[in-house]
Formats: sequence, C-alpha cells, structure tokens
Amino acid sequence: IYWYSMLKIPDEGNFSGPNRDESMPENIKSHQAWLNIIKTTGCIACHGIGTLGTRTIPAALGHFDTSAEAWARRIQSGQAENGMVNTIGRIDPQLAFQYFGDWTDRIAKGELPFAQPPRPQGVERNIVLTSWDWSRPTAYLHDLTPTDRRNPTVNANGKMYGSTEDSTDYIPILDPAHNSVSEIKHPVRDPNTPTSKTAAMEPSPYWGADPIWDSETTTHNPMMDEKGRVWFTARVRPPANPDFCKQGSSHPSAQVFPLQESSRHLSMYDPASGKFTLISTCFPTHHLNFAYDGNQTLWTSAGGPQTPVIGWVNRKMLEETGDEQRAQGWSPFIIDTNGNGKRDEYVEPDQPVDPTKDKRVVAGLYSVSVNPVDGTVWGTSLGYQFPGYVVRVNPGPDPTHTALTEIYEPPLPGYGPRGGDIDTKGVFWASLASGHLASFDRSKCKVLNGPTATGKHCPEGWTLYPFPGPQFKGVSDPGSAESSYYVWVDQFNTLGLGKDVPIATGNLNSALLALVDGKFVVLRVPYVNDYFTKGMDGRIDDANAGWKGKALWTTYGTRTMFHLETGKGTFPKVVRFQLRPDPLAD
Repeated sequence: IYWYSMLKIPDEGNFSGPNRDESMPENIKSHQAWLNIIKTTGCIACHGIGTLGTRTIPAALGHFDTSAEAWARRIQSGQAENGMVNTIGRIDPQLAFQYFGDWTDRIAKGELPFAQPPRPQGVERNIVLTSWDWSRPTAYLHDLTPTDRRNPTVNANGKMYGSTEDSTDYIPILDPAHNSVSEIKHPVRDPNTPTSKTAAMEPSPYWGADPIWDSETTTHNPMMDEKGRVWFTARVRPPANPDFCKQGSSHPSAQVFPLQESSRHLSMYDPASGKFTLISTCFPTHHLNFAYDGNQTLWTSAGGPQTPVIGWVNRKMLEETGDEQRAQGWSPFIIDTNGNGKRDEYVEPDQPVDPTKDKRVVAGLYSVSVNPVDGTVWGTSLGYQFPGYVVRVNPGPDPTHTALTEIYEPPLPGYGPRGGDIDTKGVFWASLASGHLASFDRSKCKVLNGPTATGKHCPEGWTLYPFPGPQFKGVSDPGSAESSYYVWVDQFNTLGLGKDVPIATGNLNSALLALVDGKFVVLRVPYVNDYFTKGMDGRIDDANAGWKGKALWTTYGTRTMFHLETGKGTFPKVVRFQLRPDPLAD
C-alpha cells in the first residue's frame, strides 16, 4: 500500500466538465469510479500492486521507448491477458498506461513512499503466525476450508482443502497436525469441458511462451459441511445448459426464468470415501454458503453483477434422491416496489418503476451469506454498476416464486463492495473499494419497500470505517488506498478478539484487519513476501487448550506468487493466525 499509494490519480477534470477526456468510457464519470477499477473491482481482485514484481518493469519484458508502452505490453503477458486487457479497457487504457508508467519511472529514479507503516501496538504484538507451503509454484489458490463455518469444531485438527481456480485441477490438502501436504485431482463430467490452457496470451517475462495454467474445473470457493465433506463451486461441463434449464422445460425455476448457460457449477468431495460427486447447475456459481434450515440449503453467488438470478441446492433432497434437477432452483431478483409485501407481476430492468407492480433488477451476487437470525440471504453486487450494492434476498416459502430482493447502495465516499459477511445480530459487513470497511444495519432503515426502494433509500443504515494506510496522494476523499477483497465475521470468537468481530483482508497492508470497538487491529504478516489473501475461516481444535486450541486459517490468494520478493518458484502458502494473551505467553 505504501508503494501503490504513490500512484498519481487523474484529476476530476478528466471525468467531467468541458475538459472531460474524450476516450474515457461513458460510465466512468468521477475519479471514484476510476479508482474503483484500479482497486478491488478490477486490478486488485487478482493480485497486489506495489509488490516488487509490479513496481518495477522486468528486463525480460523487452525494450520500450516509454514506460507507458511497457505497461501496455505487460498486461498482455500470460494467461490472464484477456482479464487484464478488459479491465484496463474500462478506464481509458492510454491514460492508465501514462499514469502507471509515471509511477514506475519515479520509483526507478529512487522515489520512496511518502508514508511508512507504524510498528505493531498492543494486542498486535501478540499474534503468532505459522505457515506451510502447499500446491505448486505454477498454481495459485483462491480459498481454503478447514471447518463448517456454522460450527467451527467440525473437523478439529483435521485436513484442510484449497481451491485453485484457473491454475490447476489438483486440489491441495494440508494436514497441519502432521505437517504434510498432498493433492487430489478434481474430475469433470464432460471431456469437452473448457480449459484455461487455451487462453490467449503473450509470453510471460517469468514463464515464457508456454502456458502454466491448465484447469478445467476452475474451482473457486470451498465450504465444508457438518459431516466434514467439502463442497466446491467447480466447472463440471461446457457452458451450454441442458434442456431442463431452458424455455419449455417443466422445471419450476425454468418456467419462471429460463437459463441458457452456466460457466461454473458445484461438486462435493467426501474425504471418507475419497470420491467426488459432480452437480450440474443451470445457474452459474462463485461463492457458496450453507443455510441453517432443515433442508441444509446451499446458497450460491454467481460472481458477476450481470447475472440475473440467485441459485440454490436443497441438499437434503439431493442426498435423499440423487436427483440434481429437482434439488436445484433459482430465482430472479425482484424488488417489492408496489410495497404490498409479496411478489407480483413485475416490470423489467430497462423499464421505469410502476408503483402498481414489482420490479426486476440485475444484481448478481459476488459474496453470499445466510443470516443466522432469520434465514435471509445477503451478498454484494460488484461496483461495475457504480457504486455497487448490498443485496438482501428473503426466500419465502417457495423461493422460485416468492423470493423478494432489497438492494442498498453505499453512500459516497463509499463505493465498490466486494467481500461481505453477516454477524449473529443480522448486521452485514462489506469490504469497499473506496478503502472502507462498511457495516449495514437494516434495522435503521426508514424505507424497506415501495417505489423509492431502488438502492439509495437507506443511507442511514450505513457506517464507514476507513482502513489503515495512506490514501492515494492527491485524493482528498476519506478512506485509504487499501483494496480489501473480502470480509469475514468471527461469529464464534475463534481468534480471540471477540464474538462477531469483522475481519477484512488487508490485501495491500499484507495483513488481516480486525475491527474491534470501532478501531482496527492490524494483524500483519511481516516482510519479505507481501501477504495477499481472499478469505479466511476460524476453527476450534480444542476449546480447553486456550489460545493454542483455536486459530484463523488463510491461504495466499494472489495469482502471481512470482511477483513477490522470492520470485519465480515461490509456493502458495497457508498462514495460521493465533492470538496469545501476551507476547511471552507459553
């Protein structure tokens, strides 16, 4: 964060007024919308910036007349080329290359950060870190799961499992009790399932012209159930949906909202048998979380805000019948704009609000959580539709036909929600690209439905907490350059800072950022390798063993371990966080 905050940001005149940059995309109307993309709604969704590998230009990239040209070539390197090119295309590429080139030029000439990190204070000095290498240097991790988040004593002292997304089909397994690492290959159902190996790319300055990623399954997020089985969002087939998902099907959800394709589905791995169960879903999946109901409902997010539905699996039905078609369902996002408390005929997203009808919105979820108080489903919808939303879905008795949605925009200076989680009181917490941790308390809202309940109707529900670290130089908005990917609520006090403490990933602070009594406790992973995680889970191995019997578990989540100080050949790592009562405690 101290290097990245040196990046100069275009002034407001580039985005609005008579001197607006003609090349600026139409939807980028402010410096906040621009920052949104170079932070967690874009660049830092995949890797840190400010690392050694990003604040310098590798010689192997080639010779260029300007650093702007070097940046234009750099983002075409490797198998993430399409993602990087598309991201930079959302903010005027030539202007972005100019500013990023200036940043690396100034650093090459010896300019140093204008701010420095403070030394750990108080309880920050009581953190005990343990790390393990796992997976392989050519792979990257997205998440890991050590336990059932509804009951963190599940799988005590047991193995944990990672998701390797686009990099490989080999699921890494860590056995921390025996300091051993292994892998299992995640299968697919269809031999024609796409693979990341065929992605377009220019040669990498680290790996050359040969692709290093070859995943078909693109496992994104794992969750463990109460039996110690691991559920993944995973691709199991090509995107085109089977007929039961489409128009003309007798499936109840397809009759309400037919779906043509799904880019990622579900799977379950049972460690006891060593077998995978593959589940083809009509809806796309990204994150997943279990409900607290009798059906053990598995709710999923889709990832992109452009996805028109929320999907779920009735796990009880699936396990009793084996019928994946009957066990799954999905629903469009319908706002109760006529205010009668039930779902009715609705107008489409491109139509104005009709106070006599409901309204459908497109607010696909990125994060997904289930409120333990009332069973409602909460999540974030990314700020591609600036400034993004927090989304609440009340399933009702028959979600396909009864689910009602509420959407809430963060008020400026907040924008760009990504990660989100809920506490045991029903307060939702979100990481914002604006450099804030946000809480949203629906109980404070004066309006919940009706024709004005379209996003901006409850600023009173929000509280913004600026993350630690400097703001970009020249940006006067409150907040920081921190670009937090996710937030997780410690509902069971598994770390020791208290029940319901929200803990955000400090992706540019090389830390976890815990909000305790309104102030951040910075749980920093020390230099040399910049710590970048996309999530965490707490597990209790022995409730009677004090601080040694519980911990937070995380994995490095950057796609580019080779950008770190130790360079090419660096393995992804699991990092365990424990909190001792004082620095000298046994």
